[in-house]
Amino acid sequence: MSGKWKIAAVSIASIVLITVNLYLIEKKESKVERTVFVENWTKVKKDTITDTIQTNGVIKPVEEYDIYFDAKKNEFKKFLVKEGDAITAGSSLFEYTTTELDARKADLEAEKTAAEGEIAGIEEYIGKLRSYQGTLTSDPEKASIDESVEKNLNIDITTSSSDLIKSNIEQEMYKQELEKNSLNEKVKMLDAKLSSIEEQSSAIVTTSEADGVVKNINKNLNNPIISIVSTNMAIEGYLSEEEMKKAEVGMTIKASSSDSKKALKGTIGRIHSYPAEEPSLKKDNRFPFQALIEPVGEETEPLLVGSKVNLTVITNEKAGVPSIPIEAVQYQKQPHVYKLTKKGHVDKHYITKGLKAEGKQELIKGPSVGDVILLEPNVAVKNHSYFITPIQFEKVKAATYKKFTSREKVRYLLLGILEK
Repeated sequence: MSGKWKIAAVSIASIVLITVNLYLIEKKESKVERTVFVENWTKVKKDTITDTIQTNGVIKPVEEYDIYFDAKKNEFKKFLVKEGDAITAGSSLFEYTTTELDARKADLEAEKTAAEGEIAGIEEYIGKLRSYQGTLTSDPEKASIDESVEKNLNIDITTSSSDLIKSNIEQEMYKQELEKNSLNEKVKMLDAKLSSIEEQSSAIVTTSEADGVVKNINKNLNNPIISIVSTNMAIEGYLSEEEMKKAEVGMTIKASSSDSKKALKGTIGRIHSYPAEEPSLKKDNRFPFQALIEPVGEETEPLLVGSKVNLTVITNEKAGVPSIPIEAVQYQKQPHVYKLTKKGHVDKHYITKGLKAEGKQELIKGPSVGDVILLEPNVAVKNHSYFITPIQFEKVKAATYKKFTSREKVRYLLLGILEK
């Protein structure tokens, strides 16, 4: 009898269970009907969200300096550097002479010759004055005066006394000596200028205004005669039209190269507002940019010009903000997410979105850090529905199970069976 009783008891229990299940399923507004099976969820985390532009670049010198030579006014002599030479500010680049200096030299020499001629004339005139003065002293009756001397004395020889004539001669000689001294000083000044020009003519040197490396020398003397590139390196590349809308001068960059073990850091230094090529409907526009590289320690290997780099431009970054995966956000008129509450409900929460990047969405307004969010955007969910999740056996503990009431045990058991 006991065996038959057990079979009967099990059969009755099964019928009751099936009946209850059918009733709960068919009943309108049943909690079972509105229960969501949640397999994937996540938590709102405090995170750093970084919006970036990924592009490529090449290592090039920061600047290039061109040196020019005026062949019309100057005569080239020789180069003092070779291509590839490392130079510093003040290094000699080439020598030349100038035709302007030659013309200036000729003018100065002519001026000196004229001054020397005037000095010779004054000395001759002073000699005549002294000769006439001596004759007046030794034999006044036989004294004869030169016409030029008589004209310059401005006195009447025939009516003037010997003493008056001698006095005028002394004054004239003093005047001429002053003029002679002035002309001698002028000759000295002209000699100094000619000496300076001689020095310049023999070695006029053009020097570099900055440190760098000689990139090119034009031996045909076509301008630019020398091109110098700076020793500081930069990264050059191109931005698309969409990237141009996000990029700005001063933004931080990070770059990696197979030629350098360390990551390169820096900032955007220049962005060209005009495309690299003439705009056309047949091709996308590309805008050149240059990123300046921050100096690193001397132990770091020098960057090789022409090296290719993978470049990351950080266009926006927010640290320590609430974030969730992008796929957790659902859209129906307004963006929203479903929060899993401690009471077992799935509640809809409208959100205000912030920065979106790297698969993350910043929450300006919405659930708080630590809240659990549904991560199944394709699951049909009714607001304030109940939810169940798969059992994580590694987290199931007997002590926790004992805390449930008998009613809660039956309820969760039925919900689990019916949802599956």
